[in-house]
Amino acid sequence: MVALKRRDTLAKQLVDAIAERIARGEYKSGEKLPSEQEFIDEFGVSRTVVREAIANLKAVGMVSTQQGVGAFVLRGAAVQPFRIDASTLELVNEAVSVLEVRISLESEAAYLAAIRRDETHLAKMRAAMAAMAAAIEAGEDAVESDLAFHGAIAEATGNRHFLALFTYLGTLLIPRARVPNAHLQGASRQEYLTRINQEHAAIHSAIERQDPEGARAAIRLHLNGSRERLRASGDTKVK
Repeated sequence: MVALKRRDTLAKQLVDAIAERIARGEYKSGEKLPSEQEFIDEFGVSRTVVREAIANLKAVGMVSTQQGVGAFVLRGAAVQPFRIDASTLELVNEAVSVLEVRISLESEAAYLAAIRRDETHLAKMRAAMAAMAAAIEAGEDAVESDLAFHGAIAEATGNRHFLALFTYLGTLLIPRARVPNAHLQGASRQEYLTRINQEHAAIHSAIERQDPEGARAAIRLHLNGSRERLRASGDTKVK
């Protein structure tokens, strides 16, 4: 087993380890990466850490994923001209700064989504909310379904650049994966996540009735809550 002992977050350490192996050619262009379970066994991390690491690698253009199949090293992946160093997001003020960028981006995305959405987009949002409710009931973190909801909004803009930017910023900064909330267990944790999903429902409702200002206000309220939870984390580092 490879021990991860540096001060970076576990996900950042795993990103660095996989990226180094890609650079060395150990994981070759076009090849499938080891499975989640293989990474869990080798590095002694949780499935959530593995998924966050793969999401970060996908966001910076190093890997692609196929649902039900796995992650693959991208062929001839270009270096992205804009990049946020995930290690800096351990600092609360830096994490808040990135989240503020995401608030601005998603507020406009929600506005446009309310104007341009079709039934396919609305169905994806509803499916994401249902998946999140099921994950909450099962005691899971519901990060994937949460991101799927926001991704459906970005897609509903009809502008591929919104989706690309959201994919980068959304997977890079998942507030509840970084804010200390170990005290949230059992019913308290379920209440917290259920409230988030209720906020999703309000956003969906405004988009469904084609109320762009209402959609913009609802998503700002939702993401501002994440920003305030980051600010109130009470530590110089985000765990």
